[in-house]
Amino acid sequence: MNILIIEDEKPAAKRLESIIKQLKPDYKVIAKIDSVKDSVEFLKNNSNLDLIFLDIQISDGISFEIFDHVEVKVPIIFTTAYNEYALKAFELNSVDYLLKPIDDEDVEKALNKLEDLKSSFSGENQIQQLTDTMKSLTKNYKNRFLIKTGEHYKSVPVNQINYFYSREKATFCNTLDGKNLLLDHSLDKLESLLDPDSFYRVNRKYIISFSAIKDIIAYSNSRLKVIIENQPEDDIIVSRDKVNEFKSKLDS
Repeated sequence: MNILIIEDEKPAAKRLESIIKQLKPDYKVIAKIDSVKDSVEFLKNNSNLDLIFLDIQISDGISFEIFDHVEVKVPIIFTTAYNEYALKAFELNSVDYLLKPIDDEDVEKALNKLEDLKSSFSGENQIQQLTDTMKSLTKNYKNRFLIKTGEHYKSVPVNQINYFYSREKATFCNTLDGKNLLLDHSLDKLESLLDPDSFYRVNRKYIISFSAIKDIIAYSNSRLKVIIENQPEDDIIVSRDKVNEFKSKLDS
C-alpha cells in the first residue's frame, strides 16, 4: 500500500512514518509533504496512492483547501490537534479522525479499519468501490461552512444563513447578522451540499432558507416574489418552472 503523509511538523511526520513501518512493514510511505501548495501539485501528478494521512492545519493553510484544487479519490485518515473539524472531515473520503498526540494503537486501529473495509470488496477497482461506499455512508448535508476572511477563518452554521447568491461570478452567503461572506462553492455545488428540506434554489441566482422567508407574493406570469430576512436590493423571484415544487416544499 502506497501512503502519502501531509504534515507540517517534521518530527510528527517522521514518527507517523515510523509507526506505520513498525505496524505494517509492507506498507510504503512514498512522500511526506508540509503544505497545501505542494500537496496539490503532488496529487495532480501522482496516481499511485492508496491512502493519505492528512493533518488539517498545515504550514500555509487548512488542508481542506486541497480539495478545492484537485479531486482526491483515495481514503483519508485525518490527524489533528483539534476536534472541531471532525464533521467536515467525514464529508470527505474519511476512514478515521485521529486526535494528536497520536500513538501506535490509534494508527493500528485506523489501518485495521481500512483493511476491514477493503476486505468487503475485490477486483482492480477495489479502492474506488471503497471510496464510493465511504461517501455514501458518510453523506451528510452541510451543517456549517469554514469561511476565510483575510487571514482569519470563521465557521458559520447553516442555520445562521438566510440565503446564498451569486454576483459577478462569485458566490456569497448572507447571515442573520447581515454580513455577506464570500464562499468557495458555486450555487450548483451548494445545491448538493445543503439539506433540501431547509434550503431551496428559487432561480439561477438565489438559494434561500425556508426559515428566513417573511412573505410570499403572487407575481407576474404565474411566478412568486419572496420577501426574506436581510432582503437584497434585487427582487427574489421564484422561476416559473420551480413554482409548483416550491409550493409543495412549503406545504409538505
